[in-house]
Amino acid sequence: MRTILVVDDDAWVRVLARDVLAADGYRVLEAADGPDAIRVASEHPGPIHLLLTDVVMPGMNGCELAAGLAALRPGMKVMFMSAYDRDFLVARGLDPTGPVITKPFTIEYLAR
Repeated sequence: MRTILVVDDDAWVRVLARDVLAADGYRVLEAADGPDAIRVASEHPGPIHLLLTDVVMPGMNGCELAAGLAALRPGMKVMFMSAYDRDFLVARGLDPTGPVITKPFTIEYLAR
């Protein structure tokens, strides 16, 4: 079973992503912010195949989180979520290094 770590400061988005991905057969770990995600990743004994993280979060943004987890979880893929388009993010110094899912997204889009 593949494991996905979902990180978003919006509980509704986290629950939606968790439920959709779990229904598709993934093991889903979740965290409310960057420090919580690092704790969850540190405590999880098995592999984490994908980090699905919001880009704009208080404290530690998703880009910083992905960089921080890269050493802890080498080989883990990263997919970002944001209500903002890539140009907006880059203009504010946030440059996601992976694909970005635009929020709001549909259940079907996330499942793909």
